[in-house]
Amino acid sequence: MTFFIEQPVTSSDKTFFQLRKAIVEGEIAPATKLSETELSTKYAVSRAVIREAINRLESCHLVERKANVGARVVALTPEGLVELYQVRESLEGMAARLAAKNMTDQEIADLNNLLSSHFQEVKGGESYYQEAGDVDFHYRIILGSKNKHLISMLFEGIYHLVRMYRVQLGMSGPRVTTAFDEHKHIVQAIANRDEELAELLMRRHILYSKNNIQTKLVDD
Repeated sequence: MTFFIEQPVTSSDKTFFQLRKAIVEGEIAPATKLSETELSTKYAVSRAVIREAINRLESCHLVERKANVGARVVALTPEGLVELYQVRESLEGMAARLAAKNMTDQEIADLNNLLSSHFQEVKGGESYYQEAGDVDFHYRIILGSKNKHLISMLFEGIYHLVRMYRVQLGMSGPRVTTAFDEHKHIVQAIANRDEELAELLMRRHILYSKNNIQTKLVDD
């Protein structure tokens, strides 16, 4: 399988990746106003580099601009979650269906090995944190769809915003072990080449994840 390995080519790329990680993981809190001057000092780059990074963050939905306010990190809201996960459920459900058809036996074996490595983390029951990229279960299945338009829509569109909700609100508590079990059933359906079941299980898995995050948002 060919992974989308992101390597920073320029200082602008590096700054973009650093800012994106800081936003996704909550180091820069949701709804924070972004100051080009402060960020250029913090990351030791020019304001032009920061401006370009902010534009790229806006294109992947992590930053929004408002008149008379400027750029700020998106807020995590119940309404935003519902809209995002409606799209995610549809697109990743399709990805799972296509993965059941298009993934090679070796790619499915690699996916099972990935889950085995995750099990060591999950059996403690405290968190189920997956880094971005090929150590992320969902990332592997999206790539496994082999549909370049679908891959682009997810990776260049909503992938990191989804990660922002997942990392900050969805990867701890009782949901950890049930999410892992759902992952195992999805892989089994893919291994059995059962396209319909793979899509159904993925859609249900994402719905359960949304409900879990929604509860935390409302409680907050």
